[in-house]
Amino acid sequence: MLIGEVARRSGVSARMLRHYESLGLVRPSGRTGSGYREYSGEDIRRIFHIESLRSLGLSLREIGRALDDPGFTPSTLVGDLIRQTRERIAAETELLTRLRRIDAADPAGWEDVLQVVVLLQALGSKSADARQRAALSSVGEVPVPVEALVEAALSETDPIVAGALRWALARSGDGGSALLAEGLHSPVAAVRERAVQSLAEMPDGEAAAGLRDALANHDEVVRGHAALALGTRGMADAVPTLIDMIVQGRNDTDAADALSVLAKDTATADQIATGLVERLGHDTAEASARGRLTQALAGIPGTRASRALEELSQDVDRAVALTATYLLRLRDER
Repeated sequence: MLIGEVARRSGVSARMLRHYESLGLVRPSGRTGSGYREYSGEDIRRIFHIESLRSLGLSLREIGRALDDPGFTPSTLVGDLIRQTRERIAAETELLTRLRRIDAADPAGWEDVLQVVVLLQALGSKSADARQRAALSSVGEVPVPVEALVEAALSETDPIVAGALRWALARSGDGGSALLAEGLHSPVAAVRERAVQSLAEMPDGEAAAGLRDALANHDEVVRGHAALALGTRGMADAVPTLIDMIVQGRNDTDAADALSVLAKDTATADQIATGLVERLGHDTAEASARGRLTQALAGIPGTRASRALEELSQDVDRAVALTATYLLRLRDER
């Protein structure tokens, strides 16, 4: 078969076939009487083998070794190709992400594009000062896309920079809360905590919905942050978790303060008092937990809490009884 026919059937151009020949990859088995290259069936099979290996990313030099060196094993080369391909995909994915974020900023001109690029680079800087400046300057005429701010907030380990990023997120507009809510399900505990801390500072209703969902999170740290945030917003959904925190002695003072805020509503105050009393009555409640629960009743107004304190003033646990008596005296003096 002549070179033109081979090119037509194989899809490899005549010019490339000549290049293969110059490299010694394919040598036509014969020549016609007029001196034209003539390829045998074996030659054509080799051409297809070359093209198959090229599709895997092998160089022509590597292909020559693979086809002609009996001692050449594919395992090491394929492993290298896998590593190189992964690196290339990662680089292309990073580029695609950067382009999408620039597009999301809706730049009006190249100056805006350059400004977004500079801010994105600064958010990924090794310098905490540079990251902080980027976060504080991100709320401007050409703001950094919220996706980039969320990614930075979820990965930031410096507490000062993290605060600046949360501030920027709270002013970033729509979309941040939903992305932060996804971070609540991260397999990394630190990421989950950063996500709920950032959600707690978001002002919109979408953030409140995410915080409510966080009350059912398997991570008690996430549940605690969510409950404190919801409590200060006056949302009674947080009451059971806040009481759990008091029992466990985990941020119990903050939890009691949040319950006091919620207790400004009369119906919620009775709900809180009932919950505290129920936990006090549990046989499994430790002495220290009963003491914290009694102290928490101090910030709960209403007759239900007062009756509970009167009963506790006669408690067999002297520390609980003394605490309840003292709290009753304070209530009478008001």
